[in-house]
Amino acid sequence: MKILLVGAGLSGAVIGRELAEAGHDCRIIDSRPHVAGNSHTERDVDTGVMMHVYGPHIFHTDDEDVWDYVNRFADFLPFRNRVKTTAQGRVYSLPINLLTINQFFGTTLRPDEARAFIDNKADASITDPQTFEEQALRFVGPELYEAFFKGYTEKQWGCSPTELPASILKRLPVRFNYDDNYFFHRFQGMPREGYTAMVAAILDHPRITVDLETPYHPDMARNADHVFWSGPLDGYFDYRLGRLGYRTLDFERFSDRGDYQGCAVMNYGDRDVPYTRITEHKHFSPWESHEGTVCYREFSREAEPGDTPYYPIRLVQEKALLEQYVDLARATPDVTFVGRLGTYRYLDMDVTIREALDTARTFATYQANGAAMPAFAVSLD
Repeated sequence: MKILLVGAGLSGAVIGRELAEAGHDCRIIDSRPHVAGNSHTERDVDTGVMMHVYGPHIFHTDDEDVWDYVNRFADFLPFRNRVKTTAQGRVYSLPINLLTINQFFGTTLRPDEARAFIDNKADASITDPQTFEEQALRFVGPELYEAFFKGYTEKQWGCSPTELPASILKRLPVRFNYDDNYFFHRFQGMPREGYTAMVAAILDHPRITVDLETPYHPDMARNADHVFWSGPLDGYFDYRLGRLGYRTLDFERFSDRGDYQGCAVMNYGDRDVPYTRITEHKHFSPWESHEGTVCYREFSREAEPGDTPYYPIRLVQEKALLEQYVDLARATPDVTFVGRLGTYRYLDMDVTIREALDTARTFATYQANGAAMPAFAVSLD
């Protein structure tokens, strides 16, 4: 079959590779001048530092099949994300762990003592937390919430934590030991030569053609038996029902000599600091050595037309509009919507790859049975 894949990020690349290996002819287009989507990396000309152009991407997973898959196409080296945060005039370790607790409260608690201490701080009257703020108060109490979550969340999401669902905070752990590894997955690392080289290797197949700086036009679909769309779901329908809400990021780049902040990621939890974090990119490749350094100050705001969408908002208004677009998509033949933008969900890289692999296999199953591929091959919850 002739397959058109819109978007040369992880979803399009992995689906395209799987279908090409199955014998299909795949054309992949992308409006940007590079592959790998928001995980695009490139060398800074002046310093030689490997830059995460759209913000840091750290690979972590418990999915051994996905780990084996990415290692087919890149040499992954160990990397542990050890985040720090500046709050109330001091630097602390994230996620909240035993060192954070003892530093913040000026204590020397052991694990069981710290657990009881935080339980005593938590608001036990909140039995069924519905909002981010309620979850935080029930989880860690008011002091830690004010220092580490409230201001950062207001900057990141542009609204009060009382307007956000509790589910957002459920992703953030509290540890009653001194483990400061931000993630808890078995497999963690970075590709030695960056994500763009990895995606380029995935796309290196004789049945795949890639056209960059090529925006999608509906006429392109006439020459394809099936389309996989990894762009914005509402964008496919030319935003006819309105735009789904996203947060976007602005980066204020600056360079320095030596080591600017001593870590890859420094969060800023205070509301009066306008940026959410500073990332120092050479620390994402600790096996390299560079005299110069490049950093990003990261600012979050509501996405406007023409902006790069990063985080789907998925509040009440957006979910209602999403349902309407899902209905439109399901009524559209020969198109499957995939990835973070196509399904309007926040996805880590490993989940994106897992869903892409599963989508390609689902396509093979439907084709073998002579059935039409659905608009969505995954649950949208």
